[in-house]
Amino acid sequence: MKRFPALILGSLAAAALVTAPAAAQQDQARGDQGEARREAQAGNIMRSGEIEAKILPMMKGAEYLGFAYDSTARAYRLKFIKDGRVTHVDVDARTGRIIGRSR
Repeated sequence: MKRFPALILGSLAAAALVTAPAAAQQDQARGDQGEARREAQAGNIMRSGEIEAKILPMMKGAEYLGFAYDSTARAYRLKFIKDGRVTHVDVDARTGRIIGRSR
């Protein structure tokens, strides 16, 4: 009977190890979004809406899926899908200039 609590504790510990990287990544994303908000309010980078207004018209026929901000690179990554293929467009947050595309 003493094995049962040990088994439960072991399972919980294993689950915590598996979910820890995902939680850290989610915390980083939240931190980056907060950083983007602060930087935009300070006038250091363009707001996401300004970036979207500039890039979306260039991506005719593609469905816009959203964006993420990378505070280290000071860049937005916009995500699109067209004909089943995903395209990422990386944009300099300070200038709005496209700095990369990946398919």
